[in-house]
Amino acid sequence: MADDLDQRVLAQAIDDIVASYALHGNINHLDGANLPSRALVSGLLDDLLSIVFPGYFVEDEVDALTCRYFVGERCVRVLRRLEVVAGRAFTSSGAEAAANEARARQLALDVVREIPRLREILDTDVQAALGGDPAAASASEIIMSYPGIEAIAVHRIAHALHGWGVPLIPRMMTEIVHRQTGIDIHPGATIGHSFFIDHGTGVVVGETTVIGDRVKIYQGVTLGALSVSGRTGRSRLKRHPTIEDDVTIYAGATILGGDTVIGAGSIVGGNVWLTHSVPPGTTVMLDKPSLRFIAPGG
Repeated sequence: MADDLDQRVLAQAIDDIVASYALHGNINHLDGANLPSRALVSGLLDDLLSIVFPGYFVEDEVDALTCRYFVGERCVRVLRRLEVVAGRAFTSSGAEAAANEARARQLALDVVREIPRLREILDTDVQAALGGDPAAASASEIIMSYPGIEAIAVHRIAHALHGWGVPLIPRMMTEIVHRQTGIDIHPGATIGHSFFIDHGTGVVVGETTVIGDRVKIYQGVTLGALSVSGRTGRSRLKRHPTIEDDVTIYAGATILGGDTVIGAGSIVGGNVWLTHSVPPGTTVMLDKPSLRFIAPGG
């Protein structure tokens, strides 16, 4: 008797769930086309990072003799995985199915060809961490244990995909590393070379943020948007700040707005709230109950 009751309750629950699909269709994906799975995107990201930082994050022993074989095998895996996830992403965005396969294959080749350039700029990021943190013992320590470098490396990859118009995958990649590091960088953000995030937890960098070269930021920094109503023209609107070259932003600072520009060489102190621009060379400090601005040479 109890089993019969359980079966009827389960049957009714299933009917109710299926009925909810018609009522709340905005959170369904029932068109028969598989979306890129998190596991597949995560595996793809691991393979890309193992090529970008050879000899790290893998059990394989990589040396001068085996390097070419290791890279070749990983590149083939990247090509195959990226073709699958990119094809699914393009299909999910409404692209013509017939063109998806060729487009995904070309994208996979473009990503592999982009790796030397990504490594060039990531080398500057590692050197910035090594030069900017007295506690850093070596480049290996930074690559293996600094969450900021992990987040920046993933951002560099995701930003390239975002620039090529790939849907879903770039954001999935940055959210994977967000969960791991607590650092949230939108793949649309533009970031120059020698970028260093110290400690990192709670850092947020918005989609239209522009960051120059040799910028250093600490934990809890937000580069965000002022309130924006609706989605009309959202992708064309500069909503997040511009940080020029050689700026340092200390822990807990919040800088908001698409018209906000932090001039080159400026220092933004901890817990500062900024919604307007400051000229180059300015030091902004929290001097309760108000902000204190120290002009260049002042």
